[in-house]
Amino acid sequence: MERLPISPGERPEETDASRESADTATATINEQGIVTGWSEGARRLLGYVASEVTGLPAARLLADADSDAAWRAPPGLERWSGTVGLRHRDGHRLDVALLAHRWTSAGGAGEWLLVSPMVYRSPTPWDEPMREWAFTQSPCLMAIFDAELRLVRANAGMERALSLPEAVIRGLRLPDIAPDPVSDETERRMRLALETGEPQHVAAFVRPTGATAGHDWATSLAPLRAPDGKVRAVCLAAHDRTGLDRTRQQTSLLKDADARIGTTTDSTRTAQELSDVTVPRLADFVAVDLLVPAPRGDEPPSGPAAGPVTVRRTAVRSVLEGSPEFPFGVGGTTVHPLLSPPAECLAAGRGAVYGTNDPDVARWVAQDPGAAWIRQYGTHSMMVVPLRAGGIAIGMAIFGRHQRREPFEPEDLWLAEELATRAAVSIHKARRHTRERTNTMTLQRSLLPQTLPDQAALEIASRYLPASTESGVGGDWFDVIPLSGARVALVVGDVVGHGMRAAATMGRLRTAVRTLADVDLPPDELLTHLDDLIIHLSADEAGTEGAGEAAGGIGTTCLYVVYDPVSCRCTLARAGHPPPAVVSPEGAVYLLDVPVGPPLGLGGLPFETIETELPEGSILALYTDGLLQVRDRDIDDALDGLLAALSRPASTLDTVCDRVLTGLLTRRPDDDVALLVARTRALHADRVAVWDLPPEPSVVAEARRRTTDQLTDWRLDEAAFVTELVVSELVTNAIRYGRPPIQLRLIHENSTLICEVSDSSNTAPHLRRARTFDEGGRGLLLVAQLAQRWGTRHARIGKTIWAEQSLAGY
Repeated sequence: MERLPISPGERPEETDASRESADTATATINEQGIVTGWSEGARRLLGYVASEVTGLPAARLLADADSDAAWRAPPGLERWSGTVGLRHRDGHRLDVALLAHRWTSAGGAGEWLLVSPMVYRSPTPWDEPMREWAFTQSPCLMAIFDAELRLVRANAGMERALSLPEAVIRGLRLPDIAPDPVSDETERRMRLALETGEPQHVAAFVRPTGATAGHDWATSLAPLRAPDGKVRAVCLAAHDRTGLDRTRQQTSLLKDADARIGTTTDSTRTAQELSDVTVPRLADFVAVDLLVPAPRGDEPPSGPAAGPVTVRRTAVRSVLEGSPEFPFGVGGTTVHPLLSPPAECLAAGRGAVYGTNDPDVARWVAQDPGAAWIRQYGTHSMMVVPLRAGGIAIGMAIFGRHQRREPFEPEDLWLAEELATRAAVSIHKARRHTRERTNTMTLQRSLLPQTLPDQAALEIASRYLPASTESGVGGDWFDVIPLSGARVALVVGDVVGHGMRAAATMGRLRTAVRTLADVDLPPDELLTHLDDLIIHLSADEAGTEGAGEAAGGIGTTCLYVVYDPVSCRCTLARAGHPPPAVVSPEGAVYLLDVPVGPPLGLGGLPFETIETELPEGSILALYTDGLLQVRDRDIDDALDGLLAALSRPASTLDTVCDRVLTGLLTRRPDDDVALLVARTRALHADRVAVWDLPPEPSVVAEARRRTTDQLTDWRLDEAAFVTELVVSELVTNAIRYGRPPIQLRLIHENSTLICEVSDSSNTAPHLRRARTFDEGGRGLLLVAQLAQRWGTRHARIGKTIWAEQSLAGY
């Protein structure tokens, strides 16, 4: 059954004022029969004030004690009406007509709303005139036809629609009044209503004078029966549903626009989506023009600024093939002259409707030869709507209709402005996304290695692919860091997230890794220090507005590898990063079993270093997880694909990189991809000389002699003088301040000569400025002046002081 029209959760008391004005008594009773509401009208009816009855059983108000059970509504009943005997406060009985509605309160409890009129209205002399008024003044077109289907009565609406008074058309049949095929069909249906006594319906009506074909009519034909039950006449009522259908169409179009406009971060695509949505449902043709140059999102909102407007036609759509309405196609640039409708609407910040004969349009056509299309192809109505987002004008949309359709109306302009606003917001976001992506990529590329360093330990190739436009640029990075002793460090990392924050965090971490690598820390210790750094960065950024879950780089993964070409051994550690892949010189392909540590920034968990041998000619592949996050493939399948791509023989490492990317990626990746591929080289025994030295001062001269002899074998006699001084100072330092055993090593690496002296002491040397009469303290200062670079690297036991000389001048 129907319920009283009460808003969900609305208390009956909230509508008491309206009921009191109609002399209505109301009360509410819960499912347990307790009175929960009592109006002023109820007090006037029974004499009780609200405080005397609320909270008490409603049965106490019944005049007959035995009628309580009889009056209870059966389960599932939604509405009840009838007469109930109630007891007035002064004791007399009242038989009251009640209408009861069951409803659910805001708390979910069921209640009954009881309504009773306090004044019983009797017929008045106005009742009959009101029936006549209802007929003559009805907004529907109404007419009455007798049993011969001749017009007997017509209301004012019908007279206006037909432009004929009732006196002229009385006694005529409908086809005589309005010759039209619809009239013939309507009369046929009226005859059916007379013969069958059943209502008939026609989804049309004769076109009223002045009405266009776009109106949608519904006609109802109701048989009128006399007191004897015989059908004596037919009542025709025609309803214009155009407004209702237009509202439905507008709602449908806006709903489609929400789903179809702004589906990508491509502003050109969004402009085309606006055109596609509106043609032909709103217009016969549409052009979307965007300002040139495009406004930046960080500019203040632009105010009205009249003047010529330079635009680029970004999208067009027409019901005519080839969109002939527009003389210049997509991508072309034009200037809308001063005082033209596009310039005026853009300056005013609101749209307007124009007829092609309007003075503004005529002036536009006269000023701009490119606007001659307006008078062609049957165009008779136009709308120009600015595209604005965030107070910034970014362009305009021009809508047009041909003569076969009605001219645009204010409702059409409102709808066009709504659609234009949706498109403008999406275009503005797309441009801002593109700008931010460009800035982020510029920052990221400036932080990645521009060129790989020249070193002899590894042959290296790399690739970096940014994420797709929708995902945004991430924080993947790689690096190649030359270390002391001809060793090389390889680093691949992945910062969580995308955008400027991820790129900036990547830059900070890459700098930190290079700094820690320069200290020659083992891989596990380097990751531990990096973990601590990220924890501190996260704490600093915790209070920063916009800092997300990955603040400071929490969750960053990293793989750190150190390769020594002298021993052909590799030490590795990883923090939540995918394992590296290896291709042996014999062609075997496998993943290195490196213990996986936690991602960086979690703290308190250790990292583990492993050491493995990589013979000369082995290929080592490091990568980020974007390479494995392939749509429609799980991680295991992606790893199998990686190993398969690496197993194919290739003449160069660039070919290896290309095969890996093309084998795993069938489309632009959703996450950044960094790929670093290295082929190992070896420094053979003829390039390395090692001597164990006793901790005696006399051995310094022997060390110099052996050094000179070795340089002669390497044909580096010109470097002997400087090298002898460096070796003498380093060996003397080890004997004087270090602990045995002491070892001297010379490495000839292409254009570099490396001198290393190791001892078992962990005391780190440092430079100091010697006073004028000091006999010592100048050794390391002299080494620093003679060598290209020098430093100290610590081992688990002892240390090594090293110095590199450039052989470029020898």
